Amino acid sequence: MDLKKHIRSIPDYPKKGILFRDITTLIKNAEAFKYTNDRIIELAKQIDFDKVAAIESRGFVFASTVSYHLNKPFILLRKKNKLPAEVHSIDFELEYGKATIEVHKDSIEKKEKILVIDDLIATGGTAEAAAKLIEISGGKVAGFIFVINLFDLPGNNLLIKKGYKTNSLIEFPGH
Repeated sequence: MDLKKHIRSIPDYPKKGILFRDITTLIKNAEAFKYTNDRIIELAKQIDFDKVAAIESRGFVFASTVSYHLNKPFILLRKKNKLPAEVHSIDFELEYGKATIEVHKDSIEKKEKILVIDDLIATGGTAEAAAKLIEISGGKVAGFIFVINLFDLPGNNLLIKKGYKTNSLIEFPGH
């Protein structure tokens, strides 16, 4: 299946100069959504990990399926002030602003291997922040799986240069 046909591109969103790759058109198509999840699960089976983590919010859509099918605990990496217990926090830069993500301090145990899943890798700021959260929690990043890699933006290469393994299902230019 050509998943690219199921991704909508929206120019100048959320700000001028950004070409937003929208997965809502993929997830509203049952066949494309199932195919995407099946491919992510197959990639995940090739990685040695203890828990799956997802970056808010679109990463939740895909990581929950991996968690369910592979019987692995699911960790939420959320925006600032969305988690009720004690958290680790990381501030980071986005292509279009600044943000903070957090994880509960009790979500990751020492030396646990964490697989991170998100819908898209662009500049890498969010993914790098997720890795830092996992590491300050005592865990190790087992790898990343993305639905989309924006290949002409630096995110995927940034992660690889830092020693992280990455996988993606499809590639698009970022601009």
